[in-house]
Amino acid sequence: MKTIISTQPDISLYGIRIQEPVTMLTDLLISVICFYAFFQLSSKTRPGKLNTYIKYHFLLMAIATFWGAVFGHGFQYIVGFAWRFPGWYLSMLSIMFIERASIEHSRSVIKAGLLRTLLIVNIAELLIMFGLTAFTQKFIFVQFHSVYGVLGVVFSFHLYVYLKTKDIGSKYMLIGVAVAAIAAFVYNYPVILNPWFNNLDLAHVLMATTSFIFYKATLKLSENSI
Repeated sequence: MKTIISTQPDISLYGIRIQEPVTMLTDLLISVICFYAFFQLSSKTRPGKLNTYIKYHFLLMAIATFWGAVFGHGFQYIVGFAWRFPGWYLSMLSIMFIERASIEHSRSVIKAGLLRTLLIVNIAELLIMFGLTAFTQKFIFVQFHSVYGVLGVVFSFHLYVYLKTKDIGSKYMLIGVAVAAIAAFVYNYPVILNPWFNNLDLAHVLMATTSFIFYKATLKLSENSI
């Protein structure tokens, strides 16, 4: 999975150089939506593992995308490549939490023994991806973890729950996963050739849309949370 990035010109604002300015702004858009979702869910949802996991997903993704916007794009020329890693690891943790939320939501339709096994696999996969990312210093393992987590785990569990129960929240989650799949495709191919709005920018907008759909889905899931 190779990310193809269109070159985006730098800008200077009050004498401060900003790299990839639109990419930075679209990353911040994801962060704003995730912070909004976290604070809204903190006030609107009941306590419970499902809601706690999803709130941590939004909080960590908000911090990760803010970090990526500032240190991975806008000012990487100052801090260096290594400063990308905290954002990468936080985003991987955030995906782990939405995976766990999806598994937790399926508790009523999956046997307890299988559920415990799946939660252990969830942690093991995260630790393996952490190790591979640290060893190789390659973003591809962050991407693999996201694809596995969202398309493999979130999609599979919510599809199973929806087929069994017709849960409207799971239906919304499936819609969000569909948008995320498009974002993943766009992220890796230069479908937008304008240097001021490249493939990464469009992917970030789609990811922000995904986060908002997941937020709306959570409000529906909360009505039936365990």
